[in-house]
Formats: sequence, C-alpha cells, structure tokens
Amino acid sequence: MKLYKKIESNGFPMKRLYHLPLSPFCRKIRLVLAEKKLEVDLIEELVWEGRLDFLRLNPAAKVPVLIIGDLVLSDSTAIFEYLEEVYPFPALLPEGPAERAEARRLTFWFDDKFHSEVTSKLLYQRITKKLSRIGHPDSTIIKAGVKALKFHFEYLDYILERRRWLAGDKMTIADFSGAAHFSTLDYIGDIDWSCSYHIKNWYEKIKSRPAFRSLLSDYLPGFHPPEHYSDLDF
Repeated sequence: MKLYKKIESNGFPMKRLYHLPLSPFCRKIRLVLAEKKLEVDLIEELVWEGRLDFLRLNPAAKVPVLIIGDLVLSDSTAIFEYLEEVYPFPALLPEGPAERAEARRLTFWFDDKFHSEVTSKLLYQRITKKLSRIGHPDSTIIKAGVKALKFHFEYLDYILERRRWLAGDKMTIADFSGAAHFSTLDYIGDIDWSCSYHIKNWYEKIKSRPAFRSLLSDYLPGFHPPEHYSDLDF
C-alpha cells in the first residue's frame, strides 16, 4: 500500500483526526499532536450514529482515528506510539527503559483503571447518554464514580508529592493521559481541586502549556463548564 499520497502545500502529508471533544483518548492525542507541533484537521465524529464511512475506517466504531495521507491509525495507544517513533521531538517517553516502563504503566493506568472506575461513570453518564439519547444518568453509577475518584486522588497525590511529573523528572505521555482525563471531568465540574495541592499544581503546569489551548476552547452546546475551566490561574 502506498502511503502519503495526500500532500499539503508545505510538502507534508495531510493529517485528519476523527474525535469527540470530551473524549479523554482523543484529548490525549490532540495534546501529543500539539506538543509536537503537528497540524491536524479536527473532524467531530458522533460514533453512536454508526456512520458507514467511519466504520470503514475503524470497524471498532471508536475515536480517535488519525489519518496521515493514506495511512489510517486507530486506538490512542497505537497512535501515540506511531507519532513518538515517526516524530520523536519533543520526546514524550523518557530515555531509560525503567522510566519508559513507568510512563507506559501510568498511561495505561489512566486509560484503563481510571477510565473504567471514574471517567466512564461520570463523563459518560452525565454527557454521553444525553448526547446519544440512550437514556438518563444512573445516580448509582455516578456515586460509584465519585467514590472511586477520591481513591485515585489519594494515589496521585502520593505520587506527585514525590515527583515533579507523574513518571519522574520530565513530562511524559503519562501526564498528557492524566490531564486528558482530568480536563474532561473538570469540564463537568466533578473535580475538587482543593483536595490536593500537588495535583492542582501539576495540572496547572500542564494546563498552561500552549498544547492545551485548543482543549480549553472546546464547548458543547447545553453543557457549560465551571468558570475556572479555561482559567490558567485557578
């Protein structure tokens, strides 16, 4: 298969990202693309509609899907690994094997455990159900998400009390993954930043990066974020 047929005027292959604005997995990839200064066209994809052309790109019917020229990439982990290998600067994985393993561990922790126990129970109950018209929020599930969030806050506070960034002394993909999840929960007002100085300080550092600006400008009609959401000094 020939790749990179579709070329921009600057000679680089065109990039398109199928995404949902409040998907933490899409936000993670948007942060990676912005940090690496890779321009991309954002295409909002309402996955619950099952659009046939999108299913041809990704039969799993999930976002993000990144298209670079004629290359189609899906799954946020696979997309990140591709971008990190092809566009290595700035690096979002540490140099040492142990540190790289820790960055990957925490990234998976957010995208698997945190997502399963917190994000899916809060964000999807409050937002996705209404957007996709598949029912009303389940208060029992929401309460379980709020309870789990307290546990995860304690764990993150423990880590960030001892480290500058989640995986060590340098910012990595683990920080972008964590910030992506936290930013979606912050949009719906489920984060109490007074619970942890260390987490708030970490998030402020991530939030102030130029790569974060487009995320802070996202807006869903009918869903209003708290006043501090886009404030860099909150």
